[in-house]
Amino acid sequence: MKKLMTAIMACGVIFPAMADDHDYRLIWSDEFDVDGAPAAHWNYENGFVRNHEDQWYQPENAEVKDGCLVITARLEDRPNPMHEPGSRDWRRQRERIKYTSSCLTTSESFNYRYGRLEVRARIPVTGGAWPAIWTLGNKFSWPANGELDLMEFYRTKEGEPIILANACWLGDNNRDAWDSVRVPFSHFLGKDPMWASKFHVWMMDWDPEMIRMYVDGELLNEIPLSQAKHGGGDSHDVNPFSNDLKGFGDYILLNLALGGDNGGKIDDSQFPLRYEIDYVRVYQKLN
Repeated sequence: MKKLMTAIMACGVIFPAMADDHDYRLIWSDEFDVDGAPAAHWNYENGFVRNHEDQWYQPENAEVKDGCLVITARLEDRPNPMHEPGSRDWRRQRERIKYTSSCLTTSESFNYRYGRLEVRARIPVTGGAWPAIWTLGNKFSWPANGELDLMEFYRTKEGEPIILANACWLGDNNRDAWDSVRVPFSHFLGKDPMWASKFHVWMMDWDPEMIRMYVDGELLNEIPLSQAKHGGGDSHDVNPFSNDLKGFGDYILLNLALGGDNGGKIDDSQFPLRYEIDYVRVYQKLN
């Protein structure tokens, strides 16, 4: 890890450090400053995982280069090793792998409860791209564990590109409940027509009462945690975002999904796709 300074060199660009609030201390980070495979504290999802997405996840599509973690989505054509003719599982129904990508997580090495998560990244915005920065609770199953989506980009079924900031938990009748803000991508392009070609800073502030999600200092969603009143299943009635359970925390996920339930029609002409993450930092308040 490189030492946190007033200004950091990353991906060939000098930029000011965002978290200069003296009330916070850095507790975990990856500055992606050593070329090669990502550091050992990252683990990987493998295969077809969720949301009927089109990509096969594998570690080979993630590398650190020139100060960034680069997740590359590629066109492929090879047999699906999980294929089972007649299976009802969508993961096994597919005969071929047409796309590959990566999903990196800290599920085996790091989780946290309350503080500030800050990620600087440049995202692909072509058709079918579904990059995300998110966290999941490390206890219970989804959605009782809680999901926080600091950033998702995809195109709606009508083809409109949007950026989302979401929270999900186990709600009434054991169904997933959402607090979701969907910002049209045109909002950001109206501010800067070159927005998609630049790096941006996503930040999430989390305390026992509230979660606030930002991009480049603009508040996207403000989530009162009192509304997430169910969760856990069994005899538990646990708020996944605000509780005193020992060891309960969230781990970080960075992924580039493709297509599936929400990613939209994939534009093969734009491949390979690059999702570049300059740094990931987690801070907690001093008091």
